Amino acid sequence: MALVTGASSGIGLELARECARHGYDLVIAAEDELVHDAAARLRVHGTAVHEVRTDLATYDGVEVLMHELRARDRPVSTALLNAGIGRAGAFLETDLGDLARVIDVNVSSTVHLARRLLADMAERGEGRLLITSSVAAEMPGPYNAVYNASKAFLQSFAQALHHELQGTGVTVTALLPGATDTRFFLRAGLLDTRLGRSKKDDPALVARQGYRALMAGRSRTVAGSVRTRVKELSTRGLPVGVRTALHAHWARPHGSGSHL
Repeated sequence: MALVTGASSGIGLELARECARHGYDLVIAAEDELVHDAAARLRVHGTAVHEVRTDLATYDGVEVLMHELRARDRPVSTALLNAGIGRAGAFLETDLGDLARVIDVNVSSTVHLARRLLADMAERGEGRLLITSSVAAEMPGPYNAVYNASKAFLQSFAQALHHELQGTGVTVTALLPGATDTRFFLRAGLLDTRLGRSKKDDPALVARQGYRALMAGRSRTVAGSVRTRVKELSTRGLPVGVRTALHAHWARPHGSGSHL
């Protein structure tokens, strides 16, 4: 049985589809009603799918999901923690509640679920966990400061866990997609930016590459088109000040006033 969070659309739905194609029964979770449509679409692969609509931004919402998993009376052998949100805009012009929710979904729920799931996996001596980070983890994010910081946390967190769990039969993989064609850019308020208008990768491609890395037990993978992977590799070698300025250029609202 596999768990996929943030599975109502985008990369999460495609990750769930990869699992279904490879014979996994699924528990999928999301906060919106689209999770029910996603479950119906996944059942065409002949797998059992149980959907859970819950708000992972809250402690109780995570515990609701854990209760549903335990009610299946089957171990979660593979978990893909993909739920994530963003809130674009200048830090001082963005509502504090919106920023806190980014941290609650991206960071707090991931730590909460990982602690619960990995304890069971380690006790059984087998399991795979994937955490969706982003190439945004590798640069400070002006106009998306909290989101980028949350993704940097997730990359660091996943790689630290991968090291800690060596020899236990459990692996943890950080998935770093680039800009991908999902609802994220609309929901995060990024459409009026160069980043929001840029060419984006197919979420099915990202999911296939992420699934392969997970099955191979890799600690980290950058997923997407050749363009994305080359861009990530070249950007990673730049001084941090240059990376910061590049992000400001792409994420500044209205796509104007670049400092470059």
